[in-house]
Amino acid sequence: MGARPPRITQVHISSIPRPKPAGFSDPTPKVTATFDDGTTKELFSFFPDEFTFDEGELAGLTEAEARELYREKDLAYLRSP
Repeated sequence: MGARPPRITQVHISSIPRPKPAGFSDPTPKVTATFDDGTTKELFSFFPDEFTFDEGELAGLTEAEARELYREKDLAYLRSP
């Protein structure tokens, strides 16, 4: 049986860009997670005018689960009218 994948214990979301047009060239927010094994890694960035993340919704997830949540939010946005 394999080792249990690390779980997210802390999340940092970098600053949200200013509203457009002023924030047009501002960087997209990046989601960085710290895991219960002590590692920290950048998971993804996102466009806050499409969807957002709450730090609490990622806590306790594995990296794969967090990336799946990102994918689900992205697909929901793309399928929205």
